[in-house]
Amino acid sequence: MRSFGANRAKASPSRIGEGLADLVWEFRTTLPNLLAYVGMLAVLATAGLHVWQQLPAGATTRKAQPTWSLATRSYPAFALSQSDLGDKSDTYEIFRHPEGGRKDVFRWTDIDDEPGTRPMAELEIYRPGGELTPASLTATAELAARMGLEAARLQSAGLLESKFGPVTLLRPPGGPDDNRACLGFSKDFDQPHFRISGWSCQSDSLAARRTAIGCMLSRLILLTAGNDPKLAELFAHAELRRGDCASAASRGGSADWLTAVENPGLRSAF
Repeated sequence: MRSFGANRAKASPSRIGEGLADLVWEFRTTLPNLLAYVGMLAVLATAGLHVWQQLPAGATTRKAQPTWSLATRSYPAFALSQSDLGDKSDTYEIFRHPEGGRKDVFRWTDIDDEPGTRPMAELEIYRPGGELTPASLTATAELAARMGLEAARLQSAGLLESKFGPVTLLRPPGGPDDNRACLGFSKDFDQPHFRISGWSCQSDSLAARRTAIGCMLSRLILLTAGNDPKLAELFAHAELRRGDCASAASRGGSADWLTAVENPGLRSAF
């Protein structure tokens, strides 16, 4: 009679083989699912890495773009040699851009005008920084926007001779003596790089508005050039070409608040 231990010893190899077979079968069955799971994890990881790499650019796009802000602690760099504005109030504001640009802006309004009303006249000196790119607005489009117009609505109104040289004049379409039309102007400089622009709505004729703009430019003086000797040199040479605004007014139209007796004027006739 065989013992129980002998039977167990004899049966053990068979059970071990069956167990191994079951293990192999389980492994072969699970392996495809495991590979699919790992593959899915790899795809998700790759997609997550791609999204992560794109986040900085996306965040930059969604953030508010740097814009101009009022620089209350900056010192005035320019002034206008005037003594009497009559019933007009004037403001001088300085704006700075995070990329380095600076705008010095003079505005004149009627004392009785409500806040937000477009000024009767404006003079802006723009010294650009890194914010000026090929995609920036053109001088005409930028001036039109400040005047509350579309760029396409501004057309050439000739040139005005000033102490800074010829200045481009611009106006909305219409008759040359359209009392409702303001007269804009713009002058770009390469060395140093800056722009003088603005407009005048004062006076009752195109000739008088031209005179007003000419006197405005003639009265513009430099207080400080900072670290820009070329700017100081340009204004020094411009002062040598400064003329008589009163005589210009007699040639170009009746004098108004911008062409008072004490105001310097244009060098030549229109």
